[in-house]
Amino acid sequence: MKHLTFRGGIHPPYSKELTAHLETEKANDPSSVAIPISQHIGAPCNPIVKVGDRVLVGEKIGEASGFVSSPIHASVSGTVKAIKDVPSVMSGEVLSIIIESDGKNEIHPSVISNGEIETLSSKEIIEIIKEAGIVGMGGATFPTHVKLSPPPDKKINTFILNGAECEPYLTDDHRLMLEEPDDIVYGLRAMMKAINVEKAFIGIEDNKKDAIEAMIKATAEYDNIKVVTCETKYPQGSEKQLIYACVKKEVPSGKLPMDVGVVVNNVGTAAQVAKTIKTGMPLIERITTISGSAVKTPRNLLLKIGVPIKEVIEQCGGYIDDVGKIIMGGPMMGLAQHTDEVVITKGSSGIVVLNTKEAKAQQESQCIRCGTCVEQCPSFIEPLHISLYSRYNAMDLAEEYSAVDCIECGTCSFGCPAKIPLLQAIRVAKQHIIAKRRKQN
Repeated sequence: MKHLTFRGGIHPPYSKELTAHLETEKANDPSSVAIPISQHIGAPCNPIVKVGDRVLVGEKIGEASGFVSSPIHASVSGTVKAIKDVPSVMSGEVLSIIIESDGKNEIHPSVISNGEIETLSSKEIIEIIKEAGIVGMGGATFPTHVKLSPPPDKKINTFILNGAECEPYLTDDHRLMLEEPDDIVYGLRAMMKAINVEKAFIGIEDNKKDAIEAMIKATAEYDNIKVVTCETKYPQGSEKQLIYACVKKEVPSGKLPMDVGVVVNNVGTAAQVAKTIKTGMPLIERITTISGSAVKTPRNLLLKIGVPIKEVIEQCGGYIDDVGKIIMGGPMMGLAQHTDEVVITKGSSGIVVLNTKEAKAQQESQCIRCGTCVEQCPSFIEPLHISLYSRYNAMDLAEEYSAVDCIECGTCSFGCPAKIPLLQAIRVAKQHIIAKRRKQN
């Protein structure tokens, strides 16, 4: 059978063999955590605890400050030692709540089962998800309750669960599909009920045949949920590309998946929804892949939110080579970090540590007008022209050439034979255009 896919894309070295066969292990309990008030797309939280307060596992410590926002909860029990700025995943610093663990991991009384899907209404499911601080766990961190609350005029008829995991090195979703397939399906069914959708697809790349088999088995009794095999191609896991692969619908420029009647969520998000409904525990931990050439023992670890990268690497045997780059996320779309004091957040799908040789930027040469970047671009834009306009500060022209449609997948930079850092320049143009539009509005 021909595997489903989209137009464009690339085939980078995937390097998943380092961790794909490794079962998820529970990490050591941290002595302290630093929980950022902003771990999601949207408005930051407002801290609702003060220095000196004792908090328990699962207790809300930050309240959402708007509709597009998400609360945060204590991942350990202990004492609030400070509320201060710490290094941010997004560069710079972010206000964070520092909790010194008492080692007891005492659970807050509010953490109780929410019942079963059958006994919950759509509104109750969405409220449970909202209060649990659940966001997109594939890396985008968009608040899940917002995705499940489309405007009345947007009729949703299809739900797609993203199990593609196309980023090189990362295998946390792969392991989750092998280890917790029933929870993934349970969470999917809950979200389908929340938006009154009868049909769902689970898209998985064909390099995860064991995960495909596990999910087919887990969905066997549900005729309205179909597991579909997608071609192993980057960026197959990107939202719009996965939609086209699964249902052959193209999301128009400037529009959202809901505009074509689709909602997409990650398998990790679905598993967390199931856990929250069954136990009441909010999002306080996640599976993260730690891999790369400069890590002694690559692993898949279940980590508490707020643990510094440095401690995580120590649990993997430490660094074994000259560290050239530490990336939060995958090497294609992840963000290079300036310090290993940065902490694990809700969107930390991976930590990839590369040695100096691998991290070294390649020498840029003249563009040869080969058109490779245009041919491979999954967003149907012209990376070369947008990059050039950005470099010459011709942002109006960059906007005219649809710079904001770039999904920042890095396909163009990877495939460019002249090694031109196309994405970096496009990203600058996008930031300029978006800032200008906000100012105008």
